[in-house]
Amino acid sequence: MKVVFHPQFLQTYTGDPAASKGRLDYALSLVEDRYPLVTPSPCSEDDVLLVHYPFHLESVRREGQVYSMALLAAGAAMQASRLAVEGELAFALCRPPGHHASPDSCWGFCYFNNVAIAVSKLLQERQIEKAIIVDFDLHYGDGTANIFTGEKAVYYCHVKGRDGGSFVENLEKCLEEVEFDLVAVSAGFDRHAEDWGGMLTTEEYGAMGRLLGTYAGEKCNGRLFAALEGGYNHRSLGEALLAFLEGLEGKV
Repeated sequence: MKVVFHPQFLQTYTGDPAASKGRLDYALSLVEDRYPLVTPSPCSEDDVLLVHYPFHLESVRREGQVYSMALLAAGAAMQASRLAVEGELAFALCRPPGHHASPDSCWGFCYFNNVAIAVSKLLQERQIEKAIIVDFDLHYGDGTANIFTGEKAVYYCHVKGRDGGSFVENLEKCLEEVEFDLVAVSAGFDRHAEDWGGMLTTEEYGAMGRLLGTYAGEKCNGRLFAALEGGYNHRSLGEALLAFLEGLEGKV
């Protein structure tokens, strides 16, 4: 397991909750001594244009500091995806998030769709033929769904449930519905009992990680990467993230 992280992700780049001061500090403190940190580079504009229209790229460019941060976040997801193809579990601890970024628009603290860019790059390079994107954020990733509508090579699943038990059951069904050679995860931790969703325990994030890690190991030689989406309680974000990573490794 490797964590893709750049110190710039600690900067407050705008006024929304995803960019709040200190949001990633506790999470970083929990993982930096347990996992190797890999420093990413920004993605290129050509990479962005794999999933976004040129006028959308230009509109984000006008946002100033947000633009460079969004390129770096997408680059972190791409770095994590490359590690996954090489057989290494990887998590991109990055911001801004991405799953509300559609080809021609964005909202919900997102600008470029990090996971979609990373998966599309692997498809373009023919490193994979088919991927599943599992999104367990509190909110539906409309941007990801919009990008891959009609795309047979990518299956998008937003996990649903009223409680931890039904949530894990729905995740199991998502994984059983399709064959794939890469698992990509939009990892939002805002369903936590102490976050906006008020639903899942830290231990249940560990269970999801264990389930995803097991399925990836059985179906696609362990090729799995994840990138941070939501999660706004700084402490529960860190604790749930660590549980999820340990679950992926089969430690919980």
